[in-house]
Amino acid sequence: MSFAAPASRLPSTASHVAWTVCAVQAMAAILALVAVTTAYGGDRLAATGGVMQIEGAAGGGLTPWALIAGLGTEDEVGGSAFCTRVRPSDFILDTCGVAVGIDNRLELSLARQTFNLDSVIQNQHIDQSIVGAKLRLFGDAVLDQDQPWLPQVSAGVMWKHNSSYDFVPELLGARHRDGADFYLAATKIWLDGPLGHSWLADVTLRESNANQLGLLGFGGDLGNYHLLAEGSLGVFLNDYVILGGEYRQKPNNLSAFRENDFKDVFLAFVPVKYLSLTLAYVDLGNIADKPHQDGWYLSLQGSL
Repeated sequence: MSFAAPASRLPSTASHVAWTVCAVQAMAAILALVAVTTAYGGDRLAATGGVMQIEGAAGGGLTPWALIAGLGTEDEVGGSAFCTRVRPSDFILDTCGVAVGIDNRLELSLARQTFNLDSVIQNQHIDQSIVGAKLRLFGDAVLDQDQPWLPQVSAGVMWKHNSSYDFVPELLGARHRDGADFYLAATKIWLDGPLGHSWLADVTLRESNANQLGLLGFGGDLGNYHLLAEGSLGVFLNDYVILGGEYRQKPNNLSAFRENDFKDVFLAFVPVKYLSLTLAYVDLGNIADKPHQDGWYLSLQGSL
């Protein structure tokens, strides 16, 4: 299936400007976070806020974890700011956002995505805004002397608004321009795990009707909400480098194309606990009418 749209439905130049402003503001927030960390940095261990995933929640690159954004402990406020680029074979996905962690209990996040369609429609893109909230229910990801195997468990929601719905998503058969993902995540970090290394594991269950994260709208002629499984596993090679992989199930709501599960292998570098750089190889499968969408993921994050 090929994309086609009336000229009246093409996104305006204003959306390009809005995204540029958003990216500049997020990068400024990253620099500001790093600049103030020596005086106001949170007390949690490095990497215990995860990296910011592509929908703005603390976690891995593809899936949210039970960890709360930032480095703040109880009675502290922490936060993170990030920008990420995912570059599969025929598309580009840019995401920038910020998240605040309150008392290591509540996380509030805001992210903006731009999906570049140059390979199928020259000089056009899809924009999406995501507002998220996550609440730690019980457990501790790192330390729990009474129940050392008990993970940290959190519940979260992501509300997504596709501002380009009447462009490509509606033409492909999506039913809605807005949608909400609901998820339950369990995360555990073993500081002295197998082979003498620290390890991290996460399992997440998500209820979602989002087509390609919501970039192609929500719901469709084949269905609506689905219960989906996601997971992450990582090993700390040393105090500064984490190697791991992720897997994320996807729904199939549109007869126009089949949606494949996401997979990645990532390498996160944390030179200081307030700054991280993540590089990954991602396999996104089929996206719209383009199969074999694999490529690179790069993310810069500052936390306090």
